[in-house]
Amino acid sequence: MGNLFASKKKVSRVTEQDKAILQLKQQRDKLKQYQKKITVQLERDREVARALLKDGKKEKAKLILRKKKFQESLLTKTDGQLENIERLVHDLEYTQVEQEVIKGLQIGNASLKKIHEILSLEDVEKIMEETKEGIEKQREIDELLSGGLSAEDESDVLAELDEIVKQQTEDEESIVLPDVPTGLIGDKELQPEAKKIKKVAVPAS
Repeated sequence: MGNLFASKKKVSRVTEQDKAILQLKQQRDKLKQYQKKITVQLERDREVARALLKDGKKEKAKLILRKKKFQESLLTKTDGQLENIERLVHDLEYTQVEQEVIKGLQIGNASLKKIHEILSLEDVEKIMEETKEGIEKQREIDELLSGGLSAEDESDVLAELDEIVKQQTEDEESIVLPDVPTGLIGDKELQPEAKKIKKVAVPAS
């Protein structure tokens, strides 16, 4: 039971190559710090040798310059070591990039393989043939609805269109609107007309 509730250890994503690159970079940084320290010491030894010569202490000045020469040789060696480390770091990082590219290619190839398993060459040819037939059928329908009419059919269509337009024009002309009255509703001139209308009214049976 205890194992069921125990927390699972997270898998580290840091590879051995990552560790190697990190160690190389740490060594590179230490060498650069060492070079900086030696450079400062060389300048100091030169000043000390100059001061000793000024005081007439030639042998001590020579000893200091020998020490300085030895440190210069060490500085030259560190330059070579730094160059080798930089090359190793570059090669390792480039190898990691190559590995990622290879992984991507493997995933892509696997995906293509699955697609090819789902769709065979016969299936693709069938789909293309069905698509072609559908396009041709739609083209035939479009021709029937638009440009597939004969000259006689086009003439009949235009004649029917002219007839509809003419009929609409005649209907509009046959509608006569009543004259707008000029007098007021309470005007005496309108009252006799109202009486006439009452006289011609049909009595209820």
